[in-house]
Amino acid sequence: MEEKERETVERGTSMLEIVRIRDQERTVEEDRVIVEYPLTIVLNDQEFVTLLCSPSRMDCLAVGFLRSEGLVTAAADLESVQVDPERGMVFVQTRTQTDLMEKLYGKRTITSGCGKGTIFFHVLDSLQSKPVDSAVEVNAANLHRLMSALHERSILYKTTGGVHIAALATPDELLFCHEDIGRHNAVDKIVGECVLNDLPIDDKILLSSGRLTSEIVIKGAKLRFPFIVSRSAPTSLSVELARQLGITLVGFLRGRRMNIYAHAERITV
Repeated sequence: MEEKERETVERGTSMLEIVRIRDQERTVEEDRVIVEYPLTIVLNDQEFVTLLCSPSRMDCLAVGFLRSEGLVTAAADLESVQVDPERGMVFVQTRTQTDLMEKLYGKRTITSGCGKGTIFFHVLDSLQSKPVDSAVEVNAANLHRLMSALHERSILYKTTGGVHIAALATPDELLFCHEDIGRHNAVDKIVGECVLNDLPIDDKILLSSGRLTSEIVIKGAKLRFPFIVSRSAPTSLSVELARQLGITLVGFLRGRRMNIYAHAERITV
């Protein structure tokens, strides 16, 4: 294991003593378990929300969460982002404050990110989202290569099996990825890195290891992702929304196969 990977594992996991039974033989051993870390976002000097997450790139998670909720749109909206890992807090100052921020103050909710426990938006938000109009195409073989590259970078998953991973890609190259105990958190870390680096999303592919739910599709539509791709399954509502919102939705991207549930015209063979 390379030094950078070793640091990632050390920071994101804990060694615990467990009892293991294998072939009816009982032993006491040590096992690596993924860290679950409460992170409080303090927005403009007021506690906003606490997320249960993996303790990596917490700046990206905070900014991505706020972008996904529509509270910031670009790096220019941010005055400062400061992470205090000892206290489990990230302090975000914006250049302006919206009425929506005022209304949401005090709705401090703890969530793992898997079920989007905060849900500041609603499925009906999708009706207000304009369909994604994109001429970007991707070759099916390239999608398989991108998913293979994603798997290779899944350091914490290989170590513990306890996280999701998401990545941003062009049709030809995996750009970067993030792991987290919550699939929404992993996606928000991707979004946050894009915001902090002024990287456009509307010509990119969002890759995920998690289920393709309506919430993920709505998030993708709000952010203008033309492609959402996963090795896991979609839900019926996510398919319906993807078809309405112009998003190419791909599930079960494994081995030599994939299922295209919406807007297959963007994928070539």
